[in-house]
Amino acid sequence: MPTKIEKDEATGVDTTGHEWDGVRELNNPLPRWWLYVFYATVVFSIGYMVIFPSVPYGDGYLKGTADYSARVEVEKDLAEAKAAQGDILARVAESDLETIRGDQNLLAFSIAGGGAAFAENCAACHGTGATGGPGYPNLQDDDWLWGGDLNAIQTTIRHGIRWEQNEDTRYSEMPPFGDGMLDRAQIAAATQYVLSLAGLDHDAATAAAGQTVYAEQCAACHKADGAGDPTLGAPALNDAVWLYAGNADEIATQIARPRHGVMPAWDNRLSPVTIKMLTVYVHELGGGQ
Repeated sequence: MPTKIEKDEATGVDTTGHEWDGVRELNNPLPRWWLYVFYATVVFSIGYMVIFPSVPYGDGYLKGTADYSARVEVEKDLAEAKAAQGDILARVAESDLETIRGDQNLLAFSIAGGGAAFAENCAACHGTGATGGPGYPNLQDDDWLWGGDLNAIQTTIRHGIRWEQNEDTRYSEMPPFGDGMLDRAQIAAATQYVLSLAGLDHDAATAAAGQTVYAEQCAACHKADGAGDPTLGAPALNDAVWLYAGNADEIATQIARPRHGVMPAWDNRLSPVTIKMLTVYVHELGGGQ
């Protein structure tokens, strides 16, 4: 709290009259060099406000005498970058996917552009490293629901999966076998047989009974050996790669009450050139066929 101003006995300097827990504040002047620097910053700030955009008001702002705008500069830089890419973008636009993949310059450019498009549009579901997650396919392996060649990947990107707003979307659904088609014992048996196809721990006796159920109900889509069918979007069951999980409970749940993922179509969201570059990028992640 404020007290009376006194002269400090040790230094001979007047106090400010403020004291905290017995410690009194000395009224020392600020260093001159500090004051000069402070005055210089004030002068600089005033000059900056006069020359460059500064104080906002209403719907506008003080534009400054230099007529400078960082937004305009960014737009200019983007326009220059786009112009510089014009030739190679035109080559990507007029080239088919195999040609792009066979040309090192086009391939490198497409991987860079496709990677940027992936990070902005796809990573939210497939992960920044494209390794996917429960319900979202891993794009780094060679296990593909709808095929992993260039044209198949492009079709999936363009039209999506079960995306009703696109008339050409890829569409398939696994029936819910738990709704009266199979009883619990049959579902349990089919589950053990699917585990055996993937080479996972299973009950051999129950799996033997499940082989008949599988042949009658599942082989038409997933094939007799569990290899799957990319034309139907039917996943392979013999490679221990799972969209959700590969344990008995998850497999039984998928048989009884299957989950069906949805991927949006990008043909109305991304340009044809961007879709080409994204296709090449996904194909080059390591699992492309």
